[in-house]
Amino acid sequence: MISRFLRPARLLALAIFALPIGAFSAGGAGPEGVAALTVYVGSYSAADQPGIHQLSLDRATGELRPVGRTTGLANPSFLAFHPSHRYLYAVSEVSDFGGTKTGAVAAFAVDGKTGALTLLNRQASEGDGPCHLTVDPEGRHGLVANYGGGTAAVLPIAADGRLRPATSVVRHQGSGPNRSRQEGPHAHSIDLDRAARFALVADLGLDKVMVYRFDPKGTLTAHEPPSVSLAPGSGPRHLALHPSGSFAYAINELSSTVAAFAYDPGQGTLRSVESVSTLPADFKGENYPAEIAVSSDGRFLYGSNRGHDSIAAFAVDASSGRLRPIGHTPTGGSWPRHFALDPTGSYLLAANQKSDSVVVFRIDRKTGALAPTGHRIELPKPVCVIIRPASE
Repeated sequence: MISRFLRPARLLALAIFALPIGAFSAGGAGPEGVAALTVYVGSYSAADQPGIHQLSLDRATGELRPVGRTTGLANPSFLAFHPSHRYLYAVSEVSDFGGTKTGAVAAFAVDGKTGALTLLNRQASEGDGPCHLTVDPEGRHGLVANYGGGTAAVLPIAADGRLRPATSVVRHQGSGPNRSRQEGPHAHSIDLDRAARFALVADLGLDKVMVYRFDPKGTLTAHEPPSVSLAPGSGPRHLALHPSGSFAYAINELSSTVAAFAYDPGQGTLRSVESVSTLPADFKGENYPAEIAVSSDGRFLYGSNRGHDSIAAFAVDASSGRLRPIGHTPTGGSWPRHFALDPTGSYLLAANQKSDSVVVFRIDRKTGALAPTGHRIELPKPVCVIIRPASE
């Protein structure tokens, strides 16, 4: 059973000097000779402060070690890899770029040996407050969701990894019942299905998941039906697609629920299956779920709770996609905005934004249960974690 209380974890001292953009030192192997995984952590930071942190994750123990950090990009709050892992892309979650009311997306080259980042260029995200992005499986386009602007855009990727100006921009319209959070559209995430035929955009302000046809030219076109609606006031934030391609899950920031859908990849349609709470029945405080992910084998689903400050775990029924709650594990910090599952399925890394920490948990592959490893690292305002596969 998943632990309901965490013992205080051992703090690791973080003592690295600020490096210029793209300047990192190399990581090493773990104590048992197993190559460490490279981890990148995005944060909320001013442009002249460290924004993207490079860490190494010891695959034998789960220990995190600092490797380097970079300045030069304001609020790199969400990160995504190119499928080759030769490039990394980061949103700059701001409302002004080049004197225009928009945020930006930055492209970095990734050194194949050290993981060092070199800034290539930036492009307008075509909406203020970009908060999520993904890259198509061919590595030809980056797709970005703009929370403040209520837009989604497609930015072509050149052969050298640089971003080009947007080829397609869609703007949402409408509002929801929560007047303080749903006064207008708020595109909060954008994901492609396995075949990259359809783009799914969770809009927190509209209580909808919008569906767009995506073509190789980088165009988003409204599908028919153009969306699926969630319960009023749900506030869908992020999506997780099941590796089978048959199910999709939306974590809802305003209702503390996960909505499960059956997905038809041929038709690009979502059919509601069920909605389950991310919280234990006895919790009474405020809570705002954030990240959601399905394990690579499709057996378990995880979601983060900000307020309850936990990771909720569920077992996934392979035939129906329905969820069975397993339990809740405290994240050892405050406000877990994001987390990442390592490619081997061994670890979950939780980014606690308000307590300035990334905490490592070991995953029981048979039960899905999480257990604290005792390893954490202190970083200022961590809000996104991604892990580079060891083979790259």
